[in-house]
Amino acid sequence: MMIRTFLTSLALTAALALTGCNSGAGPKFSIVSGSENTVIQPIVEEFCKQKGATCSFTYEGTLDIGLALQSDKGIEQDAVWPASSVWVDMFDTKRRVKSLTSIAQMPVILGVRKSKAEALGWVGKPVYMKDILAAVKSGSLRFLMTSATQSNSGASAYLAMLSSALGNKPVVEPGDLDKPDVQGTVKALLAGVERSSGSSGWLADLYTDSASKGTLYDAMWNYEAVLKETNDKLIGMGKEPLYAIYPADGVAIADSPIGFVDHGRGPEVETFFNELVAYLRSAPVQKGIADTGRRIPLGGVAAKADLNWNFDPTQLVTAIRMPEPAVIRQALDLYQSALRKPSLTALCLDFSGSMEGKGETQLQAAMQFLFNPDETGRVLAQWTPADRIMVVPFDSRVRTTLLATGDPAQQKSLVDKVSLQHAGGGTDMYACASRALGRMKDTPNLPSYLPAIVIMTDGKSEDASREFLDEWRATNPHVPVFGITFGDADKTQLDALAKATSARVFDGRDDLVSAFRAVRGYN
Repeated sequence: MMIRTFLTSLALTAALALTGCNSGAGPKFSIVSGSENTVIQPIVEEFCKQKGATCSFTYEGTLDIGLALQSDKGIEQDAVWPASSVWVDMFDTKRRVKSLTSIAQMPVILGVRKSKAEALGWVGKPVYMKDILAAVKSGSLRFLMTSATQSNSGASAYLAMLSSALGNKPVVEPGDLDKPDVQGTVKALLAGVERSSGSSGWLADLYTDSASKGTLYDAMWNYEAVLKETNDKLIGMGKEPLYAIYPADGVAIADSPIGFVDHGRGPEVETFFNELVAYLRSAPVQKGIADTGRRIPLGGVAAKADLNWNFDPTQLVTAIRMPEPAVIRQALDLYQSALRKPSLTALCLDFSGSMEGKGETQLQAAMQFLFNPDETGRVLAQWTPADRIMVVPFDSRVRTTLLATGDPAQQKSLVDKVSLQHAGGGTDMYACASRALGRMKDTPNLPSYLPAIVIMTDGKSEDASREFLDEWRATNPHVPVFGITFGDADKTQLDALAKATSARVFDGRDDLVSAFRAVRGYN
């Protein structure tokens, strides 16, 4: 809170310097951004206030922003602010983004719980990706990491793993990704993932929220600046900080670029954007941005180092060279289809009477998308034969349990069987969640999967949450319970269930495809 207050004060000073006391009517201006920029939002809002503008932020995964740029629909907002310009270069084939300008830099590194780093012998010495691999293989290290097909921080960690496995060759070529030894090394590293997500900010919140409840994860791949934010919270709670590991064989560095998307609303909107960029790059604001732990190249400003957890944003890091866009796309397809840790997913489908009509139609359409490899492949959300799937239709009781893998033929079979289900009866989503949890407990080699229960419902259920949560607490590992809303949804029960199980709820009422793609990044 002290950092945010300080930044807001700096932002106000800079805005006054740039705009005087102008409080006239300004434009409405919207920004779609990666979640790592939540700490920067108050600075932008102060500038908007001085301009008399109405500004809004929407947070999406960086790769989701890229996919939206690539789509026919495009981006609705006036500006994009992804973590890295790599994804704009890769996905913005229609050249919708103008004046893309870097605001700061953030290397993606590994934060390891300090006592764990000490036990591994990593404190005060160079650590290579091979050391991380050895710790994962020995069972000594598991980590949180965002999905490489949704978030820049996960993609950056993954590309650094690939670079190391290839011996850090200067230029990665398409054929390099087909090498069995390279795939084997990276797959073994990714076996260390304990929880995934589509958002670097959400992942950091998961770490701190879990620590407050007594659950201590070993480590987390994230931005250097986000690790600083996380450690500020952990230290404030009296908890152990994460020790910063900068892999000596190279890390990917995000350049935090903001760019303008012209929707033909007049020159004053683009003028406002240009003034915003000038403000963000002005000396007082750059100092404030640096204080968050972000790096300002050639700016002569930096956050105060904290050697207690190896944080020093002035130290040089080895940066990997990013591959060409076509090679990155191949690498992402390889991640999703072959290298990521397999998922164990239970889909609870609400076929109660309140879903009759639009809700049932949406649900059936969702299954046709989710189990169509051509469709999911386009948005990097496809299943693999190594994935395990349970589909559990329910009303006031569990109707049946359908089991399958991600094999295309088995996916089609799921669609055919679900098509025979129709709305009717009462609603008890907890009965479905309990059935799924019981089946998961009996899964052989459960730690080799990322488990998740996903409840697709309008949320109007009988309340049996206490009994289910008692069962959930007695089950290890704890399985997150996500929600996707349909129809005239009431999120109250889903939100409570997601909060209790360290998960989240996705809104599927307007854009079901995006909701499904998002939830796949958490599993």
